[in-house]
Amino acid sequence: MKKLLLLFILSTISLSAQERKTLYGTVSDSINVIRNVHVINMQTKQATYTDINGNFRIFAKIGDSLKVTSIQYYTKLYKVNKVSFGFNDLHIFIDKKVYELDEVHVKKTDLLGNITSDINKTPRDKKAEALEKLMDFSKIDMSAPTKDDHIDERVRPHIVESDPTKAFAGAGASIGMPFKYSEILWALRRDLAFKKSFPAKILNNFGEQFFFEELKIPVERYYHFLEYCNPLGIENLYKKGNHLKVIEILKQEHVEYLKIINKQD
Repeated sequence: MKKLLLLFILSTISLSAQERKTLYGTVSDSINVIRNVHVINMQTKQATYTDINGNFRIFAKIGDSLKVTSIQYYTKLYKVNKVSFGFNDLHIFIDKKVYELDEVHVKKTDLLGNITSDINKTPRDKKAEALEKLMDFSKIDMSAPTKDDHIDERVRPHIVESDPTKAFAGAGASIGMPFKYSEILWALRRDLAFKKSFPAKILNNFGEQFFFEELKIPVERYYHFLEYCNPLGIENLYKKGNHLKVIEILKQEHVEYLKIINKQD
């Protein structure tokens, strides 16, 4: 009987040791903590992000592997051990990528140091000009179509009784919302506004280096590339905050996209 009890206790301890529990941690480089770092448990495929203070929490157990990734940083794999669940939170350090130029040529110019005379001699940054044109929304009509923005004759405003001699209707009386068509219209306007701002938001979040250097998307093809990937639902995924999935789709699709546009050129 004692042997059976001992075996039961040992099996219970073994099972509890295998249960995953919340692991708290912080991600930083050699200087500061890093926000929006992707932390993935490679065994459970559960993923999370670090907050503004570089903190994260994820379910894990001893032996699990955590994959820590972020744009402009080297990917790191961390093996969870007993120390990871100590009194102090886990601290993971990642190294920033350093991009080095092979060689820099300094050309002699005929600039005089006078802004008025030198402005016409300064070489134009065609990449910056192309990007500025792409991100210029000044000529886009941001208003909703006029034909959809009208007063519906079926809508009747709620009548407010101002006669003090009439009986009070009571606190439990319900009032129907007569503006359901206006609610639909505003929802459509919000969706339209997000679609128009999506290219600027995703470029600001992921960075020019990610799109134009890592994925090698031509600047003038930036909008076209997003439209190419949009059937896979990148707008909805980004809107829901699933940025990791959006990055995976963009990385998967850019290879085939570059093949297509190279054939067209």
